[in-house]
Amino acid sequence: MKRLCTTQPDFPAQLAALLAFETAQNPAVDATVAAMLADVRTRGDAALIDYTQRFDGVAASSMRELTLHRHELEAAYLRLPVDQREALEAACARVRRYHEKQLQSSWQYEEADGTVLGQVVTPLDRVGLYVPGGKASYPSSVLMNAIPAKVAGVAEITMVVPTPRGERNDLVLAAAWIAGVDKVFTIGGAQAVAALAYGTETIAPVDKITGPGNQYVAAAKRAVFGVVGIDMVAGPSEILVICDGATDSDWIAMDLFSQAEHDEIAQSILLCPDAAFLQRVAASIERLLPTMPRRDIIAQSLANRGALIQVRDLAEAATIANQIAPEHLELSVADPWVLQGQIRHAGAIFLGRFASEALGDYCAGPNHVLPTSRTARFASPLGVYDFQKRSSLIYVSETGAQTLGRIASTLAHGEGLPAHAKSAELRLKGGA
Repeated sequence: MKRLCTTQPDFPAQLAALLAFETAQNPAVDATVAAMLADVRTRGDAALIDYTQRFDGVAASSMRELTLHRHELEAAYLRLPVDQREALEAACARVRRYHEKQLQSSWQYEEADGTVLGQVVTPLDRVGLYVPGGKASYPSSVLMNAIPAKVAGVAEITMVVPTPRGERNDLVLAAAWIAGVDKVFTIGGAQAVAALAYGTETIAPVDKITGPGNQYVAAAKRAVFGVVGIDMVAGPSEILVICDGATDSDWIAMDLFSQAEHDEIAQSILLCPDAAFLQRVAASIERLLPTMPRRDIIAQSLANRGALIQVRDLAEAATIANQIAPEHLELSVADPWVLQGQIRHAGAIFLGRFASEALGDYCAGPNHVLPTSRTARFASPLGVYDFQKRSSLIYVSETGAQTLGRIASTLAHGEGLPAHAKSAELRLKGGA
């Protein structure tokens, strides 16, 4: 794990190198995905069945065998141990309560001349949710994607989840039951994204696709954007911790591990003005790492993209945090609210020594689908607003048309669009 200090002359270059991540598209992956998308668009269900047999080892002969109904989701829920059912229910309630605060409403106002202007907010009709399957089990992703869609009023949520060798994950299916997912198909990969975007004989096309996946899923989402909406094409998971040196070093080490264990290209960074504390964290990492089941992944991640960085003070730490614009930002300091006021760019901000990032992943309430790779400079967490759309309302009275018509006519002539001008002028008293 790299040890850096902001007083080093080459620190800006070292930080830039640390943050650099190759996000270029893979031409070979894109070509494979393009062929699969075209195949599903042409052959529909037959292509889905073929790909599922080939990639997932599921010997299905019809889409009926790749379809799960609500009663099967409920059965998965009932099979769970009581503690898992209760945890899912508690997380669901907290996530729903938070997202209900985000619900946007329609509005309008009337001007003195009788013109009425406003905005109508309506939910999307149908949303597709991609969920990784097999050994990867992400019931939390089901909750975080499906619940805001339901709160927004989306009429139908279709979930796709691969089941390699027929392996179904009860936690994932139970989460779909609790969150109110309407339809589930046991398919995955780029072919599932194609089915959601274009539709097949069995699967109705959706308006937006959300949820994480591998590089083929990400490439497929990128390719179908425009036909449908997508949430984002996410990069590796990230955590940035700012600590004043007074938090238990084991806590901080484990918080860094929590993101490093995702994969070898995840990023974990600590900023602290106390050199002695950084040394204690390094010792905690060395002592705790051998106890981690995913220690090889954590070790590789920390070696590849991790860093312990000594800063001059917390104000400088905030400046660097804004430059990094991390997915997850922990403010493990005595007064996190003061420091939070200096933060402009972060996907989610965790305040105080007890606010571990893991709580946000599962049950705190805010969404864990967050902008990565410095996109927090302009992007936001997934929310109810991603499943609502807005239409403008414009009612123009006869009186209002006299004022607006003249303004529009003048600007239209200035742009060289005479039909625009004439359209407005014809409604003026006396015509044009």
